[in-house]
Amino acid sequence: MSDSTVDDEPGRVYAPDAEHSFPDEKLNEVLEFVETDEEIQTYLEAQNVNAVDRMRYNDHGAKHIEIVRNRALCLYDLLKAGGVEFHAKQQGLAEEDESVIIALAATLHDVGHVVHRDEHVYYSIPLAADILDRVLPKFYDLAETVRVKGEVLHAILCHHTAETPLTTEAGVIRVADALDMESGRSRIPYEQGGRGINTLSSQAIQRVTLTEGDSRPVMVEIAMTNAAGVYQVDNLLKAKLRNSGLEDEIRIVAVNTNETTDQLVERIEL
Repeated sequence: MSDSTVDDEPGRVYAPDAEHSFPDEKLNEVLEFVETDEEIQTYLEAQNVNAVDRMRYNDHGAKHIEIVRNRALCLYDLLKAGGVEFHAKQQGLAEEDESVIIALAATLHDVGHVVHRDEHVYYSIPLAADILDRVLPKFYDLAETVRVKGEVLHAILCHHTAETPLTTEAGVIRVADALDMESGRSRIPYEQGGRGINTLSSQAIQRVTLTEGDSRPVMVEIAMTNAAGVYQVDNLLKAKLRNSGLEDEIRIVAVNTNETTDQLVERIEL
């Protein structure tokens, strides 16, 4: 898998062959299937038409999904290394299923865009359920399929800030969705004439990296080139972090890297 930039820097891209703080064999099998599945890949292309072509909103297609999934799995890896508890075991599922739940929820969380951008999360649920009914039996028995499906759908639903995550897995998806904020991500609507605050502010975000924190399991470092990036951090990301269940596990620091102009904002921390 690649990210919004071509690199394999830890904290940005999940590398299947790397060592992780969790069992990854089943996850890697599921990812290999997902990346070659025609129905899933078609959804990821089709779901961008309403968002970008018709509403001139930020990209929510295949690239968005790739980035969110990478960030979610990097975030999960750091949280596991930090001893954070996850909730799949409450359904009698194995530790290896936690990452599968996260990967599938990240992949399918925006499929509802094929219906409409507005209220898309609620359209994502039935569409994702149909896909999961086909995919999960390839990896799980009937009882496991029902339980994994429920956990994935819960995580999809709760990437919407109106719903409260009840699992750490869902919290990971919620936060990872907001971490797709770098400048190249708003290029499509910007070039088509989009000048909303979401587009302009994401133009100011230079780089997002997840690393092991000192005081908390995860440090999210955000480099921005001007004060417009504050909107992405203090409004959108802060809203996703709030009530995610991960507020005490993630430290977020944003730094203005532009030294050539007077800086309205030099540094903010959540």
